[in-house]
Amino acid sequence: MKATASDKWLHSHQFHTSNLGAERKTRLAVWLTAIMMVAEIAGGWFFNSMALLADGWHMSSHALALGLSLLAYAAARRYATDRRFAFGTWKIEILGGYSSALLLLGVAGLMAFQSVERLLTPGPIHYDEAIFIAVIGLGVNLICAWLLRDDHAHHHEQNHEHGHHQHDLNLRSAYLHVIADAATSVLAIVALVAGKLWGAAWLDPVMGLLGAVLVALWARGLLRDTGRVLLDAEMDAPLVEEIREAVAALPVQASITDLHLWRVGKDQYACILGLACTTELSADRVRQALAEHEELAHITVEVNAIAHPDR
Repeated sequence: MKATASDKWLHSHQFHTSNLGAERKTRLAVWLTAIMMVAEIAGGWFFNSMALLADGWHMSSHALALGLSLLAYAAARRYATDRRFAFGTWKIEILGGYSSALLLLGVAGLMAFQSVERLLTPGPIHYDEAIFIAVIGLGVNLICAWLLRDDHAHHHEQNHEHGHHQHDLNLRSAYLHVIADAATSVLAIVALVAGKLWGAAWLDPVMGLLGAVLVALWARGLLRDTGRVLLDAEMDAPLVEEIREAVAALPVQASITDLHLWRVGKDQYACILGLACTTELSADRVRQALAEHEELAHITVEVNAIAHPDR
């Protein structure tokens, strides 16, 4: 006997709709980053500073990545009621985060290339102008980080209260781009100040290499987390063992013949469970046993009766 998908999926959990608060803050971060990008490129051209020009074009890649995150939110919201998306549009946001992480890796590679190039062929640095604009850029990055971190922390606290540790990975990608920009600004300021005070011009490309390594590590973590969701690699999640324990606690002996679990929302899962037992067991009874796990938004249960071995 079979049971169809839980009505809870269709009526109670519209979690595939994009987070409007996160979208609004990401949009503001895009505008702030774009304005600062134009200021750095214009300042670099006006003051003949290659360091500022490089940082401005570097910031342009982050503006593009933030725009990608914003586009993902908008697409997820636009198609939220489209019936072609069987499990909602949440994974559009995950795809945006994954693509953004790829851009972050590209930024790291560009930073490393430019740093090595500058290390091999150093040029004159306009320290005062570069420091001034770099400090302003750092301030803009910190404002954007505060905006995105506020929402990121709220989601973490909300999920922690329910016993989950899921994050808005699209928001996290935008947050990491801003933090990467802030980190590179800090490293640039340290290098520029040291170069101005002690003539250590070599610190500028060395700090650039260090920043590239940090950005690459952040991108790697984001690729791992978003890739896990996109590939439905969830069978090592703690929830799998909790489902097995719930089946073991049933009043009749049942063995699991089929179990599939995948993520369909920020802290929501879909589950297909196949059981075999020698005594009568209804699919409704199994779903009741799993009802305490609120993260299971969509449950399909199949129970197959098998002949008793003594018969």
